[in-house]
Amino acid sequence: MTMTGAALLELKQLQVAYGGIQAVKGIDLIVGHGELVCLIGANGAGKTTTLKGITGLQPVKSGSIHYDGEDITGKPAFRLVRRGLSMVPEGRGVFGALSIDENLAMGAYTRTDQARIREDVDRVFALFPRLKERRKQTAGTLSGGEQQMLAMGRAMMSRPKLLLLDEPSMGLAPLMVQKVFETVLAIAREGVTILLIEQNAKLALEVSTRGYVMESGEITLSGASRQLLSDPKVRAAYLGEAAM
Repeated sequence: MTMTGAALLELKQLQVAYGGIQAVKGIDLIVGHGELVCLIGANGAGKTTTLKGITGLQPVKSGSIHYDGEDITGKPAFRLVRRGLSMVPEGRGVFGALSIDENLAMGAYTRTDQARIREDVDRVFALFPRLKERRKQTAGTLSGGEQQMLAMGRAMMSRPKLLLLDEPSMGLAPLMVQKVFETVLAIAREGVTILLIEQNAKLALEVSTRGYVMESGEITLSGASRQLLSDPKVRAAYLGEAAM
C-alpha cells in the first residue's frame, strides 16, 4: 500500500486486551508524515481500543508501536504529549467547570513559551470563531458541537505532530459534522499528521488519503481512500448500499 513520506506512526502486530476481551488482534498500521489516514469500522470493532493502546491508556498485550523513530510501546500518555502526540477522545472530555480560555490553557500545560501560546490561542480562535465569542463561558454550557471544537482546539494547543481524533462526528447535528470535518482538513493543511477514527465511513474516506477497515479487532481492508469508497464490500457494510 502506498504511503507518502516516512512513517511517523507504525503499529506492528499490535494486540490490546480490554476488560478480559482481546479487542485488537495483531494489527499492522502505518501513518506517514503529513498524511490524513482514517480507521473505519462499526461500533465495537476495536478502533478506540487501538487509540488507547497507542497513547498508553490501555496496556498493550503484544506487538510494538513506533512513533517518530522511537518505540513508545507502553509509554504513559503525558510523555507522549511532550513528544508531539495528542488525542481528542471520544466524548470530547472537556473540563465542564472551566471556561474556554482555561480549557485551552490546559492544552498547553507542558509548555512555557507564553508568547507562542498566545499565538496558538489566536490560531484556535481563527479556526473556531464561535469559541472566541464565548471564550469566558464554561465548557459545560456549550453545545455538543462547540465542545467538539473546544476539544480539538485544546489538542492543538500542544502543537502536535500527530493528532489522533476519536469519533469527532459522534452525536453532532449534520451542519456541525460538516464544520468539524472542514476543520480536520484545515488542520491537515497546516501540516499536522492525523489519524482519524470514525464511524461515518463516507465522510472519513472523503477527507483522508488512505484508510483502514477494522472488523472484530482485525484490519480486513486497507488502501487509498478513493479505492475503498468504491469497494463493493465497504459500500455494502458502511455506506448503506447493496453489494454488486
